[in-house]
Amino acid sequence: MKFRRLITVSALTAGLVACATSPLGRNQFLLMPADQMDEMGSTAYAQMKEEKPQSKDNREVNYVLCVSNAITNTLGGNQQWEVTVFQEDSANAFALPGGKIGVHTGLLKVAKNQNQLAAVIGHEIGHVQAQHSNERMSLQYATQSGMQLLGALAGQDTAAKQGVMAALGVGAEYGLALPFSRKHEAEADIIGLQLMAQAGFDPRESVNLWQNMAAANGGNEPPEFMSTHPSNSTRIDGLRARIPEVMPLYQQAQAAGRKPQCG
Repeated sequence: MKFRRLITVSALTAGLVACATSPLGRNQFLLMPADQMDEMGSTAYAQMKEEKPQSKDNREVNYVLCVSNAITNTLGGNQQWEVTVFQEDSANAFALPGGKIGVHTGLLKVAKNQNQLAAVIGHEIGHVQAQHSNERMSLQYATQSGMQLLGALAGQDTAAKQGVMAALGVGAEYGLALPFSRKHEAEADIIGLQLMAQAGFDPRESVNLWQNMAAANGGNEPPEFMSTHPSNSTRIDGLRARIPEVMPLYQQAQAAGRKPQCG
C-alpha cells in the first residue's frame, strides 16, 4: 500500500501537539495524523495476515469474536473492528490503529474464561484509544528520518520496517521487542478495566488473569527497575486498587442487559 503525501514535521508540530491529551488526562506528544496511523496499522495487520497462520478452529474463532465484539460494540463511533485469531503458542494479543485486533491461540490457555480474555482485549484496545502507538511513532519521527519511517512498511523486511512494527506494538512478531512503557501499560490497564466493565465482563477477573500470567511464566521476570513493564505483582496491586472504581460500570452494564455469553 502506498502512503499519501507525507506531512512535514514542522506542520505536524504546529497543528497537532499543542492540545494532545490521553483519555485519562495525561499530556501527550503526538505528531502523526490519526488517519495516517490507521493506515499504518491496517497495512501492518494485512501483512501479518499474509505471513502468519490463522486458527481454523471455528469454536475458538467465534469465542474470540464474541468477546471482542462485546467490547467494541460499546465504543461508539463508526470504527469497524476486524479480529483475527493467529495460530501461535505465545500468550499474546494486540490491537492496532485502524480497528484491528489480533489474538494468539496460546492466550486462550492462560485466559481461562471470557472475563479474563476480555481483560486482555480491553487492555489492548486501551493502547489504541490512548494513542500510545502514535506517541512512540512520534518520538521516532522526531528523532529519525520521517520519510524513511513512514515509508518503511511499503518495502522489504528492513530495520526501519521492524522499527515501525515495534512502535505499533507488534515488533516482537518480527524479532524486535519494544514493550510499551510503564506509564502506557498502567494507562491501558485502567482503560481496559473500564471497557470490559462497560461491556458486562467482570473486572475482578483481571487480577486472576495476571496471576495466571505469572504462573505461566514460572515467576520468571526481570526486576521491575530493569523492565519497562510493571512487575506482575505491581500490576495486580494496581488493578485491585482500581476495581472498586469500575464495579459500578459493570453493575450498570448487567442491569442494562449486557451479559455476554461467549463461553
